[in-house]
Amino acid sequence: NSQVGGLAIAHNGNLVNANDLKHQLENQGSIFQTSSDTEVLAHLTRKSGYTKIKDRVKNALTMLKGAYAFLIMTEKKMIVALDPNGLRPLSLGRIGDAWVVASETCAFDIVGATFERDVEPGELLVINDEGIHSERFSLMTNRAMCSMEYIYFSRPDSNINGINVHTARKSLGKQLALEAPIEADVITGVPDSSISAAIGYAEQSGIPYELGLIKNRYVGRTFIKPSQSLREQGVKMKLSAVRGVVEGKRVVMVDDSIVRGTTSKRIVKMLRDAGATEVHVCISSPPMKNPCFYGIDTSTHEELIASSHSIEEIREIIGADTLTFLSSEGLVKAIGRPFEGETRGQCMACFTGKYPTEIFPDTVLPHEKVFS
Repeated sequence: NSQVGGLAIAHNGNLVNANDLKHQLENQGSIFQTSSDTEVLAHLTRKSGYTKIKDRVKNALTMLKGAYAFLIMTEKKMIVALDPNGLRPLSLGRIGDAWVVASETCAFDIVGATFERDVEPGELLVINDEGIHSERFSLMTNRAMCSMEYIYFSRPDSNINGINVHTARKSLGKQLALEAPIEADVITGVPDSSISAAIGYAEQSGIPYELGLIKNRYVGRTFIKPSQSLREQGVKMKLSAVRGVVEGKRVVMVDDSIVRGTTSKRIVKMLRDAGATEVHVCISSPPMKNPCFYGIDTSTHEELIASSHSIEEIREIIGADTLTFLSSEGLVKAIGRPFEGETRGQCMACFTGKYPTEIFPDTVLPHEKVFS
């Protein structure tokens, strides 16, 4: 709330220059109530010299760097914006005469909305009783959709830039089978995000897919647990091996990524304890060697096992018979985004270290955010 009216802001992403802007705003008299980077946009909007809220927001957005999909609401209008790189997915839909916006298209299916189109990088939408108006707040766009949305984050029933996530993951699995053919008896995937890739690997290799791992659906994602001991405990509670499927078998375990190695090590041991004679680990993404500054909770080199260990060293740590990662070229080819360029408009920074934006020295990392 402020003298110029109230704002409600929803934000998916992470601003890499939030700390820098916060220092500038505090020097100008702004008082921050939280340590959330989202609050920076509220203060920039409040400080803007423009009269109309659309122009105030537009001016504020030009100062932000990083990944952001914003929905800003006032009493009379809704303003939607996506960063110039389009690092996070954002889609527009309709329910009758009403417009709706979501980070994933699967949300439209749940509420009975119809998908209209993706919000474009650098685009600003203003939605009110008069309808919808689109304009640009940035003409300098460089598409860089987060690869991990396809690999891990988004739901399989979502579409990103016209590509179904389940289909993309199956293609990743097929490409992985081409790059890493293995003699085995059964393919299994780590539920839930790796199931599609495992099915693709099985289809390409001709080795049957089986439900070798069962997930306890009441346990959340383990890689975002706050401590190593809790992550290990979470893996124990999260998964169980199906002895009747893997006992006496050579097993290919397909997973979407290895971050710290905690989950992979536990699962390999679990499969061996259930009687698997061999465990071959195939990862449907390249080694994650670099931190993400755009909203994923892998924010330091120390947290990433591939940052300081070779593939062979990782194999020994997790206890697998073999370990294979998908190549960067294979990743881009398999997803097949409809854009030009070497990466076809994907952000590959966590694999290659090539960041699509400037990274500020005092960037507040996603895991350092504290909300109040």
